[in-house]
Amino acid sequence: MPFPLTGRRAGVTALMAALLATLSACGSDGEGSAAPKTGLTVLAASSLTDVFTTAGAAYEKEHPGTEVTFSFAGSQELAAQVGQGAPADVLVTADTRTMDGLTADTGEPVVIARNRLVIVTGEGNPEKVGSLADLADPALHVVLAAPEVPVGRYGKQILDAQGIDVKPVSQEPNVRAVLSKVALGEADAGLVYRTDAVTGEVDAIDIPDAQNAIASYPAAALKSSGNSKAAASFVSWLSTPGAQEILRAAGFQKP
Repeated sequence: MPFPLTGRRAGVTALMAALLATLSACGSDGEGSAAPKTGLTVLAASSLTDVFTTAGAAYEKEHPGTEVTFSFAGSQELAAQVGQGAPADVLVTADTRTMDGLTADTGEPVVIARNRLVIVTGEGNPEKVGSLADLADPALHVVLAAPEVPVGRYGKQILDAQGIDVKPVSQEPNVRAVLSKVALGEADAGLVYRTDAVTGEVDAIDIPDAQNAIASYPAAALKSSGNSKAAASFVSWLSTPGAQEILRAAGFQKP
Protein backbone atom coordinates (compact mmCIF):
# COMPACT_ATOMS: atom_id res chain seq x y z
CA MET A 1 0.00 0.00 0.00
CA PRO A 2 1.54 3.35 -0.96
CA PHE A 3 2.06 5.88 1.77
CA PRO A 4 0.37 9.29 1.45
CA LEU A 5 2.56 12.15 0.27
CA THR A 6 2.92 14.82 2.88
CA GLY A 7 5.09 17.82 3.72
CA ARG A 8 8.40 17.96 1.87
CA ARG A 9 7.70 15.01 -0.46
CA ALA A 10 4.45 16.61 -1.60
CA GLY A 11 6.24 19.92 -2.29
CA VAL A 12 8.96 18.26 -4.35
CA THR A 13 6.39 16.31 -6.33
CA ALA A 14 4.41 19.47 -7.07
CA LEU A 15 7.57 21.27 -8.21
CA MET A 16 8.53 18.42 -10.54
CA ALA A 17 5.03 18.39 -12.00
CA ALA A 18 5.23 22.12 -12.68
CA LEU A 19 8.63 21.78 -14.36
CA LEU A 20 7.39 18.97 -16.57
CA ALA A 21 4.36 21.02 -17.57
CA THR A 22 6.60 23.97 -18.48
CA LEU A 23 8.92 21.81 -20.56
CA SER A 24 5.96 20.25 -22.32
CA ALA A 25 4.54 23.67 -23.15
CA CYS A 26 7.88 24.85 -24.55
CA GLY A 27 8.10 21.79 -26.74
CA SER A 28 4.61 22.21 -28.10
CA ASP A 29 4.58 25.93 -29.00
CA GLY A 30 6.83 25.46 -32.02
CA GLU A 31 9.45 28.00 -30.95
CA GLY A 32 12.17 25.44 -30.35
CA SER A 33 11.67 23.84 -33.75
CA ALA A 34 11.05 27.00 -35.79
CA ALA A 35 13.25 27.35 -38.86
CA PRO A 36 15.84 30.15 -38.56
CA LYS A 37 15.08 33.31 -40.53
CA THR A 38 17.15 34.42 -43.50
CA GLY A 39 19.10 37.54 -42.59
CA LEU A 40 19.26 40.28 -45.22
CA THR A 41 21.55 43.30 -44.81
CA VAL A 42 20.72 46.35 -46.92
CA LEU A 43 23.13 49.27 -47.33
CA ALA A 44 21.00 52.33 -48.11
CA ALA A 45 21.46 56.06 -48.64
CA SER A 46 20.73 58.27 -45.61
CA SER A 47 17.75 59.90 -47.31
CA LEU A 48 16.00 56.50 -47.29
CA THR A 49 16.21 56.11 -43.50
CA ASP A 50 12.56 56.70 -42.66
CA VAL A 51 10.87 55.21 -45.70
CA PHE A 52 13.01 52.06 -45.69
CA THR A 53 12.26 51.45 -42.02
CA THR A 54 8.60 51.31 -43.02
CA ALA A 55 9.32 49.33 -46.18
CA GLY A 56 11.44 46.80 -44.29
CA ALA A 57 8.59 46.07 -41.88
CA ALA A 58 6.22 45.59 -44.83
CA TYR A 59 8.67 43.27 -46.57
CA GLU A 60 9.13 41.14 -43.46
CA LYS A 61 5.36 40.84 -43.11
CA GLU A 62 5.09 39.60 -46.70
CA HIS A 63 8.18 37.40 -46.31
CA PRO A 64 8.02 36.02 -42.73
CA GLY A 65 11.10 33.89 -43.29
CA THR A 66 13.32 36.95 -43.83
CA GLU A 67 14.69 39.47 -41.35
CA VAL A 68 15.92 42.76 -42.89
CA THR A 69 18.66 44.87 -41.29
CA PHE A 70 19.49 48.31 -42.68
CA SER A 71 22.72 50.30 -42.55
CA PHE A 72 22.23 53.94 -43.56
CA ALA A 73 25.00 56.33 -44.60
CA GLY A 74 26.04 58.66 -47.40
CA SER A 75 26.22 56.86 -50.74
CA GLN A 76 29.97 57.47 -50.97
CA GLU A 77 30.43 55.83 -47.55
CA LEU A 78 28.37 52.85 -48.63
CA ALA A 79 30.46 52.50 -51.79
CA ALA A 80 33.61 52.47 -49.67
CA GLN A 81 32.12 49.77 -47.45
CA VAL A 82 31.31 47.62 -50.47
CA GLY A 83 34.82 48.12 -51.82
CA GLN A 84 36.25 47.00 -48.48
CA GLY A 85 34.19 43.82 -48.56
CA ALA A 86 31.65 44.69 -45.88
CA PRO A 87 29.19 41.80 -45.43
CA ALA A 88 25.93 42.91 -47.04
CA ASP A 89 23.36 41.74 -49.55
CA VAL A 90 21.79 44.79 -51.21
CA LEU A 91 22.96 48.32 -52.03
CA VAL A 92 20.69 51.32 -52.68
CA THR A 93 22.34 54.66 -53.48
CA ALA A 94 20.98 58.17 -54.04
CA ASP A 95 22.60 58.49 -57.46
CA THR A 96 23.45 56.36 -60.46
CA ARG A 97 27.03 57.65 -60.58
CA THR A 98 28.00 55.92 -57.34
CA MET A 99 26.27 52.70 -58.35
CA ASP A 100 27.89 52.76 -61.80
CA GLY A 101 31.29 52.79 -60.11
CA LEU A 102 30.53 49.42 -58.50
CA THR A 103 29.63 47.31 -61.52
CA ALA A 104 32.18 44.67 -60.52
CA ASP A 105 30.44 44.25 -57.16
CA THR A 106 26.75 44.41 -58.03
CA GLY A 107 24.13 42.80 -60.15
CA GLU A 108 22.07 44.81 -62.63
CA PRO A 109 20.79 47.92 -60.82
CA VAL A 110 17.16 49.01 -61.00
CA VAL A 111 16.03 52.60 -60.34
CA ILE A 112 13.31 52.39 -57.68
CA ALA A 113 12.57 56.09 -57.04
CA ARG A 114 13.51 59.66 -57.78
CA ASN A 115 13.81 62.80 -55.67
CA ARG A 116 14.52 66.52 -55.98
CA LEU A 117 16.16 69.22 -53.90
CA VAL A 118 14.64 71.95 -51.74
CA ILE A 119 16.07 74.76 -49.65
CA VAL A 120 15.52 74.29 -45.92
CA THR A 121 15.58 76.99 -43.26
CA GLY A 122 14.75 77.16 -39.58
CA GLU A 123 11.05 77.07 -38.71
CA GLY A 124 9.37 80.30 -39.73
CA ASN A 125 12.19 81.06 -42.19
CA PRO A 126 13.62 83.84 -39.96
CA GLU A 127 16.12 85.00 -42.61
CA LYS A 128 13.38 85.22 -45.27
CA VAL A 129 15.18 82.99 -47.78
CA GLY A 130 13.14 82.77 -50.96
CA SER A 131 15.37 81.41 -53.71
CA LEU A 132 18.71 79.85 -54.60
CA ALA A 133 20.14 83.32 -55.24
CA ASP A 134 19.57 84.23 -51.59
CA LEU A 135 22.04 81.54 -50.52
CA ALA A 136 24.89 83.68 -51.86
CA ASP A 137 24.30 86.31 -49.16
CA PRO A 138 27.57 86.37 -47.16
CA ALA A 139 25.59 87.16 -43.99
CA LEU A 140 23.70 83.89 -44.35
CA HIS A 141 25.12 80.75 -42.72
CA VAL A 142 24.60 78.05 -45.33
CA VAL A 143 25.47 74.39 -44.86
CA LEU A 144 25.80 71.95 -47.77
CA ALA A 145 26.72 68.32 -48.18
CA ALA A 146 30.28 67.62 -49.30
CA PRO A 147 30.68 67.48 -53.11
CA GLU A 148 31.48 63.75 -53.05
CA VAL A 149 28.06 63.11 -51.49
CA PRO A 150 25.24 62.79 -54.07
CA VAL A 151 23.11 65.58 -52.57
CA GLY A 152 26.21 67.77 -52.35
CA ARG A 153 27.02 67.08 -55.99
CA TYR A 154 23.44 67.82 -57.05
CA GLY A 155 23.55 71.04 -55.00
CA LYS A 156 26.80 72.17 -56.62
CA GLN A 157 25.35 71.33 -60.02
CA ILE A 158 22.29 73.54 -59.65
CA LEU A 159 24.18 76.40 -58.00
CA ASP A 160 26.85 76.39 -60.70
CA ALA A 161 24.21 76.29 -63.41
CA GLN A 162 22.71 79.50 -62.01
CA GLY A 163 26.10 81.13 -61.48
CA ILE A 164 25.47 81.34 -57.73
CA ASP A 165 28.58 81.38 -55.53
CA VAL A 166 27.82 79.96 -52.09
CA LYS A 167 30.47 79.71 -49.41
CA PRO A 168 29.13 77.13 -46.94
CA VAL A 169 30.06 77.28 -43.26
CA SER A 170 30.42 73.48 -43.37
CA GLN A 171 30.21 70.55 -45.76
CA GLU A 172 28.52 67.50 -44.27
CA PRO A 173 28.98 63.75 -44.95
CA ASN A 174 25.29 63.09 -45.70
CA VAL A 175 21.96 64.79 -46.21
CA ARG A 176 20.69 64.07 -42.70
CA ALA A 177 23.65 65.94 -41.22
CA VAL A 178 22.73 69.00 -43.32
CA LEU A 179 19.13 68.77 -42.15
CA SER A 180 20.20 68.43 -38.53
CA LYS A 181 22.42 71.53 -38.66
CA VAL A 182 19.53 73.65 -39.94
CA ALA A 183 16.95 72.15 -37.59
CA LEU A 184 19.21 72.79 -34.59
CA GLY A 185 19.81 76.39 -35.61
CA GLU A 186 23.50 75.83 -36.33
CA ALA A 187 22.93 77.08 -39.88
CA ASP A 188 20.41 79.41 -41.51
CA ALA A 189 19.79 77.37 -44.63
CA GLY A 190 20.84 74.29 -46.55
CA LEU A 191 20.04 72.09 -49.53
CA VAL A 192 18.44 68.69 -48.91
CA TYR A 193 16.08 66.31 -50.67
CA ARG A 194 12.40 67.16 -50.54
CA THR A 195 11.69 63.91 -48.68
CA ASP A 196 14.14 64.84 -45.92
CA ALA A 197 12.60 68.26 -45.39
CA VAL A 198 9.35 66.74 -44.15
CA THR A 199 11.15 64.75 -41.43
CA GLY A 200 12.77 67.67 -39.60
CA GLU A 201 11.61 70.80 -37.79
CA VAL A 202 12.39 73.07 -40.74
CA ASP A 203 10.66 75.11 -43.44
CA ALA A 204 11.12 74.09 -47.06
CA ILE A 205 11.36 76.41 -50.07
CA ASP A 206 10.74 74.77 -53.44
CA ILE A 207 13.26 75.19 -56.22
CA PRO A 208 11.75 75.68 -59.71
CA ASP A 209 12.05 72.61 -61.95
CA ALA A 210 14.14 74.56 -64.45
CA GLN A 211 16.73 75.23 -61.74
CA ASN A 212 16.53 71.86 -59.98
CA ALA A 213 18.14 68.44 -60.30
CA ILE A 214 16.52 65.03 -60.21
CA ALA A 215 18.11 62.37 -58.01
CA SER A 216 17.74 58.74 -59.05
CA TYR A 217 17.89 55.85 -56.56
CA PRO A 218 19.20 52.59 -58.04
CA ALA A 219 19.07 49.31 -56.08
CA ALA A 220 21.18 46.22 -56.77
CA ALA A 221 22.03 42.90 -55.20
CA LEU A 222 25.67 42.52 -54.20
CA LYS A 223 27.58 39.70 -55.85
CA SER A 224 29.26 38.92 -52.53
CA SER A 225 25.90 38.25 -50.85
CA GLY A 226 25.60 34.95 -49.05
CA ASN A 227 21.84 35.12 -49.67
CA SER A 228 21.71 35.93 -53.37
CA LYS A 229 18.14 34.66 -53.84
CA ALA A 230 16.80 36.77 -50.95
CA ALA A 231 18.82 39.78 -52.13
CA ALA A 232 17.37 39.54 -55.63
CA SER A 233 13.90 39.11 -54.16
CA PHE A 234 14.20 42.30 -52.10
CA VAL A 235 15.46 44.33 -55.06
CA SER A 236 12.57 43.09 -57.20
CA TRP A 237 10.07 43.80 -54.41
CA LEU A 238 11.10 47.47 -54.31
CA SER A 239 9.46 47.92 -57.73
CA THR A 240 6.17 46.24 -56.76
CA PRO A 241 2.99 48.32 -56.33
CA GLY A 242 3.07 47.88 -52.54
CA ALA A 243 6.63 49.10 -52.16
CA GLN A 244 6.09 51.93 -54.63
CA GLU A 245 3.04 53.06 -52.66
CA ILE A 246 5.21 53.33 -49.53
CA LEU A 247 7.80 55.38 -51.43
CA ARG A 248 5.15 57.68 -52.93
CA ALA A 249 3.60 58.26 -49.49
CA ALA A 250 7.02 59.42 -48.25
CA GLY A 251 7.28 61.94 -51.09
CA PHE A 252 9.54 60.05 -53.50
CA GLN A 253 8.77 60.30 -57.19
CA LYS A 254 8.15 57.46 -59.62
CA PRO A 255 11.27 55.82 -61.09
